[in-house]
Amino acid sequence: MKNQILELINNPNYERMTLNEIAALINVVEAEAFKELVKTFVSLEDDYILYRDKNDRYDLLERFGFKKGVLQVHKKGFGFVTLVDDDSKDVFIPKTAMNGAMNKDVVLLTISKRKSGNNLEGEIIKVIERGMTSTIGVYQEDKNVGYVTSDDNRFTSKIIINKNNSKGAMPDHKVKVEIIKFLENNIVEGKIVEILGHKNDPGIDILSVVYKHGLSTIFSEMALEQAEHIKDEVTEEDFKGRRDLRDQLIVTIDGEDAKDLDDAVTVTKLENGNYKLGVHIADVSYYVRENDWIDKEAFKRGTSVYLVDRVIPMIPHRLSNGICSLNPNVNRLVISCEMEINQIGDVVKYEIFPGVIKTVERMTYTNVNNILVHHDKEVMKRYEYLLPMFNAMNELFDILNKRRKKRGAINFETNEARIIVDEFGKPYDVKLRTRDVAEKIIEEFMLAANETIAENFHWLNYPFIYRVHESPKEEKLKRFFQLLNALGYVVKGRENTVHPKAFQEILEKVENQKEAAVINTMLVRSMAKAKYSEQSLGHYGLATKFYTHFTSPIRRYPDTIVHRLIRELLFETKTDENNLERWTVLIKDIALQTSKCERTAVDCERDVDDMKKAEYMQDKIGQEFEGIISSVTNWGIYVELPNTIEGLVHVLDMTDDYYDFDEKTMSLIGERTKKIYRIGDEVKVKVSAANKEEGEIDFEIVGVNPRQRPKIIISEETDPDHKGKKPYNKDKKPYNKDKKHNNPKQRRNK
Repeated sequence: MKNQILELINNPNYERMTLNEIAALINVVEAEAFKELVKTFVSLEDDYILYRDKNDRYDLLERFGFKKGVLQVHKKGFGFVTLVDDDSKDVFIPKTAMNGAMNKDVVLLTISKRKSGNNLEGEIIKVIERGMTSTIGVYQEDKNVGYVTSDDNRFTSKIIINKNNSKGAMPDHKVKVEIIKFLENNIVEGKIVEILGHKNDPGIDILSVVYKHGLSTIFSEMALEQAEHIKDEVTEEDFKGRRDLRDQLIVTIDGEDAKDLDDAVTVTKLENGNYKLGVHIADVSYYVRENDWIDKEAFKRGTSVYLVDRVIPMIPHRLSNGICSLNPNVNRLVISCEMEINQIGDVVKYEIFPGVIKTVERMTYTNVNNILVHHDKEVMKRYEYLLPMFNAMNELFDILNKRRKKRGAINFETNEARIIVDEFGKPYDVKLRTRDVAEKIIEEFMLAANETIAENFHWLNYPFIYRVHESPKEEKLKRFFQLLNALGYVVKGRENTVHPKAFQEILEKVENQKEAAVINTMLVRSMAKAKYSEQSLGHYGLATKFYTHFTSPIRRYPDTIVHRLIRELLFETKTDENNLERWTVLIKDIALQTSKCERTAVDCERDVDDMKKAEYMQDKIGQEFEGIISSVTNWGIYVELPNTIEGLVHVLDMTDDYYDFDEKTMSLIGERTKKIYRIGDEVKVKVSAANKEEGEIDFEIVGVNPRQRPKIIISEETDPDHKGKKPYNKDKKPYNKDKKHNNPKQRRNK
């Protein structure tokens, strides 16, 4: 009946009708059939497929001009809705058009007008589903009335806590609150479900960020119990159907502090001049079976999360650091991809099979770099029996790297910070993570395995989960080209037809220039986000038609699924129509869930890093640093220090002149002095403020005295990519036209 109704209403000639009119048209006469019809219409209304007007006539939701989407609220009160049926464009929602909606709510909206360019503006009509059912905040009391202020500055509602729902919390306790009732006037009623500790206790700050992002830090009892029953040694039974590779020189190469070792490698040079590369990956799917408790937990988490002082693992530590980790000199189960690679980097032959390995060494990036780069005699003597293999690895890396560059893969070299904290969680140093030959060797070998596995499944035409990276949007590239032009660089091609090779050529040109890190970062921001998909769409950044994630099943759920598919479809040949159909349906949901989990993990990691960087700078107020301008906006310039710490020099603190923002050259230009601040310029700054809670740092240009900032009013007007908010004064006159420097202290959406 549902299909019959939708077929009728989807007809272009359909005119709105009442339920009785539709019943008559489709010949529903009997009482029982009419009851079923009513239930179907109620269901279609509840699912927001159909909408009923004031005259009780039905039509498709979109024909009424309504759209469904998810709201993201800015801390200033306005928001953006990502449409369910078109996530390529966001709809701006002014503060006055929110109508009680809150952050992450699923909402019904109308698009009331088109703003400048392609930007849309709308009004929320109804909240379909509340997105935030809990939050983290600090408990306080005022005249014996409890309330919680959320850590999330986008959660602007006041949370009232009745005494019987306070769980015994005391003022300044950091708590988790469940929202039990949405009241009027931006007030909600909540119930404290967990007391994390005092807000100043060590580690509570990071735990608060983790909870804010909805990440779970503990496993279910069922998952932990299942993990306890998994043997911590490989048995003879486990060897069945596996190739014994324990006589090979296989090593892991990881960072010193890594505990979950999920990939091991070996390279031998063949008599024909080719190389044999063995990539052996922990067989997590052998221990984590479909729909068992650990699998359910892993699906929910999607990925491990790596924070400054802790790791939130995807699977229990007993597995991730134990039986699944390819620790040295113990038997371990793997799924192997052995590839024969010729002198120009082509994989001329490959094999995928289940195996058993025993790694001979737990190598670190430091020691491999000491061998291949620094030629450290002591380290070379210690690993003398492995030197021929490491040299072969280096040769093969060079071949694969040249091939990848030749085809046009973009070699991003963005700076990444390593934040070092003491036993109390206080940061005492921020350093650059360095990548040398050893890190790049492993990266190149993993890329080769991932591409080989993906291409194998692509041509088999079996259901599979791919890692895809689509071509960048023309609008974002336009802004990146603008930046490059301002710095004197030209990209070959137009915004809608740029081959990744053109970007790689730019990165090579700027490799040793002061603006290299800035251009790398801006290029990353211009790219589409990589995601998981059931479709083989290729990877733009890697300039490859086929790509997946196969090499990290301990920490990424899609990799576990890849292993599961390899086992079922290749090793066990369960390729009957029913199983292929089942996986076709499953993979779509898995791709959506794991892409979402990945974004959440990245946001959490970034928020923790920003918070700890700001905390690190709190005792450096007044100190001076050399930095480079990483971004220029109409409210000021962002300056990045060599260790990646970034702060804002507000235009109000640039008191030697009035500065106008020139969008074409991405620069601030002094009206009187004609002094120019542009991206890539080196400047000397002084730390003026650091806010740990907001994760924000303020700088001042050395030699310029700050002035007192005037009181300002913030409008809800926004720039096209949502990264800044154009300020207005009380008379609603725009900045840089009538009154100078009334722009508020805004933050870039990193």
